[in-house]
Amino acid sequence: MPHEPDSSTGSMNDYKRALISVVIPTLNAGDGIVHLLDALQAQRRKPDEILVVDSSSDDGTGEKVTQYRGIELLTIPREEFNHGATRDKALRHTHGDFVLFLTQDALPEDDQYIDSMVQAFADPAVAMVSGRQIARDDARPFERLVREYNYPAKSYTRSREDIPRMGIKAYFASDVCSAYRRSAYLQVGGFERVSTNEDMFIAAAFLHNDWKIAYCAEARVKHSHNFTLRQQYRRNFASAVEMELHKDSLRSANTTAEGARLMRSVVSQLWDSRQYGESMAFVVDCCARILGNKMGTAKGRRLADEA
Repeated sequence: MPHEPDSSTGSMNDYKRALISVVIPTLNAGDGIVHLLDALQAQRRKPDEILVVDSSSDDGTGEKVTQYRGIELLTIPREEFNHGATRDKALRHTHGDFVLFLTQDALPEDDQYIDSMVQAFADPAVAMVSGRQIARDDARPFERLVREYNYPAKSYTRSREDIPRMGIKAYFASDVCSAYRRSAYLQVGGFERVSTNEDMFIAAAFLHNDWKIAYCAEARVKHSHNFTLRQQYRRNFASAVEMELHKDSLRSANTTAEGARLMRSVVSQLWDSRQYGESMAFVVDCCARILGNKMGTAKGRRLADEA
């Protein structure tokens, strides 16, 4: 059975006394790291440990971090950064029963972020929690609607039984703002060494090992991007390569249907609000996503055949 008590807490339900670690990977974070660290130190439930893993920034990020008492800085060569392997190294470097990940550009909306994330672990079967991403004030309209589609206002939990109904959406999670139960993480073997989508792959591993994944809408961070078409293409290309190489981990779940639902939802809302230009811009953005996915999948297949 996977759901055994954490030795440090005595009982899986005794989450209130658990140790909490926060991990933040950084690269040239600028003043954003200051705002994030200030927000974490102002939390109602303060973390017991904060680890910043910096990929040899050259903008003074490391120097800013060292000005904070009690926050550990781990510097790695920039070329060694890997979304899965670096986060795995960081988690194993920390000591928390629950380990929270944040990206340098994700800012908690209030002082209850950590408390809200950790409360989801009151269910002893929950291995992973993902928070809600709220679009930044400068987000363009279609990006705001994409965030609202992917990160709704209602919390929910899914298990292995939900996979046939939800498809690829059952594995949807984001290390932009996430939390892991250490014992569950170690039980499934941790992150794969992948360039992206490490959160989705481990979410699949949790579900197929009979753990649950929670989405906590009350744990909110400000986070969004106004990607160019080139950036959107590259992002989806990289994601598709990894998903093709590791499709067995996802049980070959199809992503096309979920992408089509997202597109219809956003276009419909933009059209209804008479934002016709924005609607067309989103369609073009989707074309960049689709092309990136197609080309990335093809490359992933080639790499798999060569392996």
